Amino acid sequence: MPHHDARRRLLGRSGELEALERLLREVREGRSRVLVLRGEAGVGKSALLGRLAERAADVQTVYAAGVEAESEFAYSALQRLCAPLLSHLDRLPPVQQEALRVAFGLSAGSAPEMLLVGLAVLGLFAEAAAGSPLVCLVDDAQCLDLMSQRILAFVGRRLDAESVALVFAERTVGGERGEGLAGLPELIVRGLADADARALLDSALAAPVDARVRDRIVAETGGNPLALLELPRGLSPVELAFGFGRPGAGPLATRVEDGFRRRVEALPADTRALLLVAAVEPVGDAPLLWRALRLLGIGSEAAAPAEAAGLISLGAPVRFRHPLVRSAVWRGADAAALRAAHHALAEATDAGRDPDRRAWHRAHAAVGPDEKVAAALERSADRALARGGRAAAAAFLERAAALTPGPRERARRALAAASAHLAAGVPARVPDLLAAAELGPLDPLQTADASRLRAKASSMTSPGLGAVQPLLDAAGRLMDLDPAAARETCLAAFGAAIWAGRYDGGGLRRAAEAARGLPPGDETAGVFLRALVTWSTDGPAAAFPLLARALRSLTRDEDLAVLWPAANAAVELGDLRAWLDITGRAVRFARTTGALSVLSTALPYRAASLVYAGRFAEARDLLAEAPAAGDAAGAATRMVSTALLSAYQGRERPALELIGAMEREGEQRGLGRLTGMAACARAVLHNGLGSYPLAMEAALRGVEYQDLVVHHWTCGELVEAATRAGRPEIAALARERLSDWGRAGTPWALGAQAVADALAGAPERAEDRYREAVDHFARGGLGAYEARTRLLFGEWLRRQNRRSQARGELHAAHAAASAMGMEAFAERARRELLATGETVRARTPGPPVLTAQEARIARLAATGHPNAEIGSQLFLSPRTVEWHLRKVFAKLGVSSRREIEGALAGR
Repeated sequence: MPHHDARRRLLGRSGELEALERLLREVREGRSRVLVLRGEAGVGKSALLGRLAERAADVQTVYAAGVEAESEFAYSALQRLCAPLLSHLDRLPPVQQEALRVAFGLSAGSAPEMLLVGLAVLGLFAEAAAGSPLVCLVDDAQCLDLMSQRILAFVGRRLDAESVALVFAERTVGGERGEGLAGLPELIVRGLADADARALLDSALAAPVDARVRDRIVAETGGNPLALLELPRGLSPVELAFGFGRPGAGPLATRVEDGFRRRVEALPADTRALLLVAAVEPVGDAPLLWRALRLLGIGSEAAAPAEAAGLISLGAPVRFRHPLVRSAVWRGADAAALRAAHHALAEATDAGRDPDRRAWHRAHAAVGPDEKVAAALERSADRALARGGRAAAAAFLERAAALTPGPRERARRALAAASAHLAAGVPARVPDLLAAAELGPLDPLQTADASRLRAKASSMTSPGLGAVQPLLDAAGRLMDLDPAAARETCLAAFGAAIWAGRYDGGGLRRAAEAARGLPPGDETAGVFLRALVTWSTDGPAAAFPLLARALRSLTRDEDLAVLWPAANAAVELGDLRAWLDITGRAVRFARTTGALSVLSTALPYRAASLVYAGRFAEARDLLAEAPAAGDAAGAATRMVSTALLSAYQGRERPALELIGAMEREGEQRGLGRLTGMAACARAVLHNGLGSYPLAMEAALRGVEYQDLVVHHWTCGELVEAATRAGRPEIAALARERLSDWGRAGTPWALGAQAVADALAGAPERAEDRYREAVDHFARGGLGAYEARTRLLFGEWLRRQNRRSQARGELHAAHAAASAMGMEAFAERARRELLATGETVRARTPGPPVLTAQEARIARLAATGHPNAEIGSQLFLSPRTVEWHLRKVFAKLGVSSRREIEGALAGR
């Protein structure tokens, strides 16, 4: 790590140094800590990392830095960070060993999913730290390759009790943070205080300057240590008097970089060439550097001026004094010099050991189109895909397309690059690449595929309004060329239309018309498509048999591509058990394979199903686990499930904040489903709180449009709210709508219809219908609805002056709602019990409460899962699981896993 001027640059950093000392102390005590040092270029982040490395000399330390020239190589920084730890690889579960070996190119195999590689890295860190604490230092995190950044962020969010420190230094520009490490604990590194800045400046000046000039320089640099040390170099007191902040001088980092560039320009030509080759060689490989320099006819004597100027250290590895030196060298070189440097590095790189870097250097050395270089890049893309590096494959293919001389091959490679960017979850590059592909001759299938890719890229960023028609157009182009792909694309269009909801009233009709024109198919997507066509055109009741058939066809994990329609079909039918089964299989599949694209949607869908099952603690755990980095639809689903849980918990202020955010998001992005779900959640919240006019108002807004799934839920809320608000005519209309749902014949649908009949139907049948509803909900596993129905039944019995019977139902409702965490409904039951003359005991403080993480681990341990399996499910290291279990045992007062289940039940 670079240490030039480090001690001077740490002047005035007592607060930051104290924070790092505290972090190191906690890691030595057995805890794990993550920290992102953020600040502008030159503010001292690298110096702080260097001091941390010095203070951690008694423990293991590994280091890697992001390099802009290497940001297209998948796992490059991660592999450098993990390389010293690979002796611990054999201790990981075999599937994780294989994932890491394939990702690092150490062996061949199926491309691993990102989350599986992340879990392997987490386990590797934990195993390495088993004997001695581990400190991982990552400099210039803003330049990390995408896969390294994502995986290290994942690991950072999962570290807990492994004795591991993971510390990043990330450059900010204009105070803007990068998205990749968002949410991790941070320490903002700012400029020095004035007194410290003046002292540092004085140490850098060749001669004293006037105090007013000095103060102005301190103000213009904002106390940035690198600027204070570098900008005065070579300037006389007279020149300094004019200051650094003249108009048009540009950002501070640019001015420091310009200072480095001027110093580079003053060096001999061979020294400048040496610096340039070092700048475009990303990993600091000294033997490779010297081989390339020999090809350029440059000897070792060229190094001395650069080292004397303090710009570079030519050790093993080669290190620039600061990343701004590298960028100053790079940006200051002309195109011919850059091509010569890349050519020398390509020739010096062993084609057998590192074909990808050789191909990359050859590409940058090319003057114009070159089919041999383009073909080599395409082979590199294939290798990157085999290791799970979709973003790297996309970059290789994009460069290959640019270098392809033939228009047909250029179009094919541009199309492949667009597809790879989409698979990597980076849709922003897709439109430009498709435009380039369409300049060349495309056959009809390629043209249709380009249309599909463009529509899918648009729907990834905006899944509702505006996404429907492009997907339908793409399905139409694929109809005769690839019928199965056409049906899948049309199914995606249905999804977009359902998300658009009330903001695109004709979307479902257009999707149904388009689907009817497609060749029928018996694959799962085709069956779901027919069911949705019927639902859209003939109504829900007519679609129930088709939806049930589609669910029965969902028997294999590979059918999880249709997770979204499958889960919604189950809920539309009112089949909670099927909903739980589908989402449970999806979550297990995603956890086993590390499929982030499945997990980001599966977790919030499962959380919603658990809410209706009355398993709030599990739902809360899953929402906490749900990755924030999913696609737009996954993020919207997470918002829905979180708001629904909060509404059922009855916590008014946080619930209203979440619901308000949903309403704004729905309106701004044209996601009518969010708007409808927000209305339903608002109605649930106000029904729980007993604010029936507000609940009725919200539910009426919700039922203005028939959203798939949501409509039935909201009608149920409307019947209860309107009845209690004294509007029987509104309740009757909502009850009539629910009668169609009853034709699905499932416990949920039958129970909802029975409750509506009890509230708004014939009074003489109310008692029977309440009892039937309780039975239906109990049979269907709908704990939340069963508790609410017992509450309604108890309220009805009290109003019939049947106090003794009312107490039985109200006690059951109160106990169930309290146990689940339905606080507002529990309070309603308590008030009703008081009205019957019953004394309700205050809840007494119990034993220490398990945290959400401890509760999840306890439940899994109680069912016999070993630590390694628990860790795989929850994306934790086995050592963290063991640490949490010790706390669980202490809190529950047990000494073995066999006792956990009984202790949990006793709570």
